[in-house]
Amino acid sequence: MLQLRWLWVNMKGSRAAYIIALILSVACNGLYVTSPYFQSRIIDTFISNENAEKNLQEKRELLILLIIGMIGFTLLRTALQYTCNMYYEKASQGMIYKVRTHLFRKIENQDMDFYDRYRTGDLMTRLTGDLDMVRHMVSWVIKGCVESIALFLASIIYFFTIDWRTALCILAMTPVIFFVTRLFSRHAGPAYRSVRESSSALNTAAQENISGNRVVKAFAREEFEKEKFREKDEEYRSANIKAAMVWLKYHPFIDVAAGALSVILLMCGGYFMIRQHLTMGQYVAISGLLWAVSNPMRNMGNYVNDFQRFMASASKVIEIYYEAPIIVDRDDAEENKDKLKGDIEFRNVSFSIGDKKILDDISFKINAGETVVIMGETGSGKTSLINLIPRFFDCDKGEVLVDSKNVRMHKLHTLRRGIGIATQDVLLYSDTIDSNIAYGDSDMEEAYVRRCAELSAASDFIEKLPDKYDTIVGERGVGLSGGQKQRISLARAIAIKPAVLILDDTTSAVDMETEHYIQQSLNGGLDHECTKIIIAQRISSSKNADRIIILNGGRIADMGTHEELIRRDGYYKQIYELQSGINCAAESEVRV
Repeated sequence: MLQLRWLWVNMKGSRAAYIIALILSVACNGLYVTSPYFQSRIIDTFISNENAEKNLQEKRELLILLIIGMIGFTLLRTALQYTCNMYYEKASQGMIYKVRTHLFRKIENQDMDFYDRYRTGDLMTRLTGDLDMVRHMVSWVIKGCVESIALFLASIIYFFTIDWRTALCILAMTPVIFFVTRLFSRHAGPAYRSVRESSSALNTAAQENISGNRVVKAFAREEFEKEKFREKDEEYRSANIKAAMVWLKYHPFIDVAAGALSVILLMCGGYFMIRQHLTMGQYVAISGLLWAVSNPMRNMGNYVNDFQRFMASASKVIEIYYEAPIIVDRDDAEENKDKLKGDIEFRNVSFSIGDKKILDDISFKINAGETVVIMGETGSGKTSLINLIPRFFDCDKGEVLVDSKNVRMHKLHTLRRGIGIATQDVLLYSDTIDSNIAYGDSDMEEAYVRRCAELSAASDFIEKLPDKYDTIVGERGVGLSGGQKQRISLARAIAIKPAVLILDDTTSAVDMETEHYIQQSLNGGLDHECTKIIIAQRISSSKNADRIIILNGGRIADMGTHEELIRRDGYYKQIYELQSGINCAAESEVRV
């Protein structure tokens, strides 16, 4: 099976420990037959034998040796069990550490499209609950199966050495148990896949609700969200009940069949003792070891149960494990030894998402050091256009060039390292403000962090915080206003001294005075040459730009400087008149 082969591949580095554990398990469970053997010898020689009293006097050394042997093998079995458990734990923990690390790296290296297809809660389930089930398979299920098989075979072989008739009678129930187990396996698989899917949906609902708790409270939708979560919880509960009912349907048959062994031994064993095919000691030995046959049969259902859970979880882990990103470094891509200059060119670029065309035949050029503003209605393709520069997506047709070289010919790491991006939707980590600004370079000097905060107009409010730059901002920047988070995001983008600075409506949440200060900082305060691409809706952000590009329906509708565009009828002039109050009537005609 694919899941088991995948498991063995990932055991590399831990295989030796695991094989040792399996061998010790077999040896340990094989030793369970020693105690009944010694017991049978003691009973037949010193208790039920006609010359028992004489044997106690003449063969006292044998009695002592048998007792010492029973105690010694019990201690040996205990030591082996402890050792093999340690090896199982070492192998399973080593394997799961390797898989979890690989899985997280896979997720980190995926394209933007990957995060559109997979929900956050589902990915978290695969990294936690599903991987725990994989480890459970290695450290418990396989271990249990090997131990049960070894114990069962050792016991049956021992029974045959005592009396083949009794052994055959005990084995009579085995086909029944295996048949019931096979039926259970067929129905358990779909049931546990359903449990796995409902668990993922429940985790996703919880994650989204916790992340969006402020929106929930803003719209007073607590009761609605409680009901929605209750429905997901009900689906998960129902799936678990259905899976449990499958188990409860078949388990009694397995339990009854295993329990019937005691009845069979009582009837057959008693008869064979009367016929003198069995001695008292042999009967006691078989009776004392009967659990070694019945327990593996009983446990078979549990192992099938856990195996089906493993199959459902492992298939989800494997799906991500082998997920390959489309946007990767080409074999002939060149490493940029020098820092990017910042020249950018779009040549007949078209881009689609699915069947929907987002950009259509876009062509323009930006020289290093220029400031270009991109404007247009919502959905005109502004964000998609800038996402093509750092290769978050690849265009369908045409070329995107950075420093006169197709972005596909750049190494992704060096390309993105030279591009600073600040978006309207800001993500800040649960860390200090200093660490958030220095995210792109952990060794950044504190003085430079403060300089970047000044350039982004963030230093004033940071200095007023209780711990200043050491203030913990909380998850996603909880406790800061939208404008404050945007300014920290801008400082973070500036801090890496990018050759290309991309601002996606970064100042939408700040006041006009702060925006003016930020524009002055970007125009003359940076200590390095930088090409700036700004998505904006305010005329105040665009009037000093070297060029303004107007997008409409994924195409370039107009291009020029502020003075050129306000002299031509079109989108930019309408926005200018509306925001300047020159033509208030235009408000009803313009959609921003």
